[in-house]
Amino acid sequence: MAILDSMIPFTGRIGNVISYKRDGKHCLRSAPTHVRQTDNTRRAAKYFGAASRKGALIRSAISPELDIYPDSYLVNRLNSYIMKAGRNNHAGLVNFRFNGYTGLDKLLTQPPVFSKDGTLRIPAQRLEAYSNLYGSAKQLEVKLIATRIDFATRSITGSEAVTITIDLEQPFNGAEMSIDVPGKGTLLVVVQARQFVKDGDIRDRKWYAADIVAVVEQQQSEASLAKPKSHKKLTGIPAMPSRKATANQNRQAVNKRE
Repeated sequence: MAILDSMIPFTGRIGNVISYKRDGKHCLRSAPTHVRQTDNTRRAAKYFGAASRKGALIRSAISPELDIYPDSYLVNRLNSYIMKAGRNNHAGLVNFRFNGYTGLDKLLTQPPVFSKDGTLRIPAQRLEAYSNLYGSAKQLEVKLIATRIDFATRSITGSEAVTITIDLEQPFNGAEMSIDVPGKGTLLVVVQARQFVKDGDIRDRKWYAADIVAVVEQQQSEASLAKPKSHKKLTGIPAMPSRKATANQNRQAVNKRE
């Protein structure tokens, strides 16, 4: 491994040289001449590719609604989270943080609860205000983001966001937020929180967060869940009564004469 010290760093591959970034430094390595793949490595590569595509779909659905700056490791963290959760375990995405430095639990010590009717309930609690040389935070902004994704067709079928502002100088007695995103697919619910001082929002990654708080799978309709009606079996044509055979001659049945 070599460290790239240049005025114009790059990432990617040029010829047999690969440039990549690790711990904030640009490094170089040579590409292997031969790559041996086993069944396990092929399976792992296929699994990682599926997780990467799903992660890209989630980011493209939610990132446009975010008002915070996710950390630079968001892509790798989300892909790893998806792989750990399982291929089709969408519920395993709950608690993922779009800001890897701070979770929602730092700004809301009592977690919000999202119900299937589209209501987010934030319990009453004591809210801590951020303080710096310029003063203490005056407001807490809470943004509810919901997006519906059809993972089968890899499409975003709907998205909506609502925002409330909480006065940090007054006791907080709880709040409710409602959202409705009809359509086909899985509903991902994200709660973003950030504090504001007098002159604007706090530019400190330790005091803003955005977490996935709920994943709601699409409910199947009653018609699709109903059991198919059983069809009556048609009665076949009755067989003709056979005559009674009493003896065989040359393997042929001989009919008894009256």
